[in-house]
Amino acid sequence: MSLDQLQDDWTRLGKEDPLWAVYVAPGTKGGKWDVDAFFALGREEVDGVFAEFQRLGLAPGRTRALDFGCGVGRLSQALAEHVDEVLGIDISPTMLEKARELDRSGGRCRFVLNEATDLAVVPSGSVDVVYSSLVLQHMPPELARGYLREFARILAPGGVAAFQVASRPTMSLKGLVFRLAPWPLLRWAQQRLLGYPAPMRMSRMTSADVRGELEGTGARLVAAVDDDSYGGHWHYTRYFVAAPGEAPDPGEGDVSATRGTPGPSASPEGPAA
Repeated sequence: MSLDQLQDDWTRLGKEDPLWAVYVAPGTKGGKWDVDAFFALGREEVDGVFAEFQRLGLAPGRTRALDFGCGVGRLSQALAEHVDEVLGIDISPTMLEKARELDRSGGRCRFVLNEATDLAVVPSGSVDVVYSSLVLQHMPPELARGYLREFARILAPGGVAAFQVASRPTMSLKGLVFRLAPWPLLRWAQQRLLGYPAPMRMSRMTSADVRGELEGTGARLVAAVDDDSYGGHWHYTRYFVAAPGEAPDPGEGDVSATRGTPGPSASPEGPAA
């Protein structure tokens, strides 16, 4: 599966049924998601992860967050309640168009197209919180693992990456199909039998994969927490990765670090590398 194919699929999903594609839930296919409930789920999730930061003794800065695979901004807007500015990056222009339409962050969120296999548009050491949920699983494994190294690169001193991955299929009938069926067959079945506007690939990532990609980056794996709150036919794990150093005191130095006063953006507007 190529990056171009991945972009084509998610551009079609973003055009035809964006909220359902971002968060598949019973009774929401065909534009039936309640928008307020959809974004409330995002706030609940992000609030819980920031509470987990405290439990783990993590104290990232509150200036800038990156929402990787932001879709329509479900988590970007929630992150904007915790940090001064949020950069939402996605491969789908139609998802980003919808994100801008639905944005209620008061200018704290900015949505940028990313069409490359890296995050070179984001400067090293410039992001306090990297966040990603229900994204890496939809990519070819080698692409998803490469982005983990990019997460570590862009973290500011004391910054934290919180990313969720699919760890293994369940033992349900559909889970067994995901374990055994080749991707071309799954792709055909999702479109022809299940009526997906475009297929959604599912790939697993193990703790060994995560540790292997972080080796040599300087970032440390703080915790791996089982999180099956999404339900469905996969088990999920959320990883917490911290960059060395300490976050700067928001009361000192650069005025842009003061909460409520957005500083310079992490990357230019327009297509991202």
